[in-house]
Amino acid sequence: MKNSPKSKTKSRFSRLTRREFLETSFLTAAGLAAGSLPLGALGRTKGAPGTAPGAGKPVVSIVRIKNDDIGYAVEKAIDLLGGIKNVTQGKQRIILKPNLVSPSPAATTKPVVIETLARLMKKAGKDVLIGEGSAAAPPFNVRGSEICRTNKREILDAMQQSVFDTLGYTRLASSLGVPLINLHSGEMVEVEVPNAFVFGKLTIHRTLADIDLLCSVPMMKTHQLAQVTLGMKNLVGLYPGTVYYAVRGLMHDRASEVEPSGTASAIVDMVRANKLGLVVVDGSMAMEGNGPSNGTLVKMDLIIAGTNPLAADMIAAKCMGFTPEEVPTFQWANKAGLMPARLSEIEIRGETPEQVGRAFVRPQVYAWKDIKNVWGAKII
Repeated sequence: MKNSPKSKTKSRFSRLTRREFLETSFLTAAGLAAGSLPLGALGRTKGAPGTAPGAGKPVVSIVRIKNDDIGYAVEKAIDLLGGIKNVTQGKQRIILKPNLVSPSPAATTKPVVIETLARLMKKAGKDVLIGEGSAAAPPFNVRGSEICRTNKREILDAMQQSVFDTLGYTRLASSLGVPLINLHSGEMVEVEVPNAFVFGKLTIHRTLADIDLLCSVPMMKTHQLAQVTLGMKNLVGLYPGTVYYAVRGLMHDRASEVEPSGTASAIVDMVRANKLGLVVVDGSMAMEGNGPSNGTLVKMDLIIAGTNPLAADMIAAKCMGFTPEEVPTFQWANKAGLMPARLSEIEIRGETPEQVGRAFVRPQVYAWKDIKNVWGAKII
């Protein structure tokens, strides 16, 4: 399927030189050093989790963080969805998937958000795991000014452990008594994706096939390939590096044969291959401009949650000043039959985007073909 879905997007794909990209790249070595199965029924039925009783609308909660009490805001956001027992009803084994793109605390999900969700779920009697497959970190696959792609397990395992350690997730998982899963390597399984855009079969970590619920916990950020990176985009971290390479070079190559970003179509394939049923957006500190790692931080003081991932992402993007038509991932999700298609089809509880939102500085958006020569071109 080679044709892009209809879109009113105003994004302009640009060609850039190696030097220009390295100056704004989301994973430059300098920037990192400074920062230190069954397909889901996503929004398809009126009775889907997160919908308002009788109304058929997916529910998304927006909570303002007060006095820097992020944990309380997370709890309140879940309560507005009906409480942890409601959003995890019938689900026993759950993976929490933060966005740990790099070792930089400025570009990643805050541990307190994951900790609060894990404690809520454990209190409800659930089996909780934390899993991630990070993109890049020096010195493992970042060599000087080059961001390299690799599928070598010894490199990926060392990189992932370093990211977990640096960001405090190793310590957090130990204190919670929950497993910490490196999604890059280990036992893998193949999952079929009927009517796929890019991959008819996807290889994912065995743990993802064995869970009952995937909870995506992204940091609110802009993105130079995808416009925004939120709950669905966070699933790029499920593409194991031992198969698709870090920095998902093979994924981007294949997806760019379908649409320019080399990202949006592959995101939707991964969403449909997993049991994504809860998104909790960490908007305590967000990133605008040239995200997802080299933008400018913005103190938003927000937690946004929903059991319909597309609806949650649409509302989070609205709080960032983006319309659904500007985000390729939303357009491809709709093309796959995932709903909602319009903001008016979503029930909002708590604050409103008009009350708490702001217009984010847009990223300079590129097509994959124009940056692959400087991002993941070298194989190690």
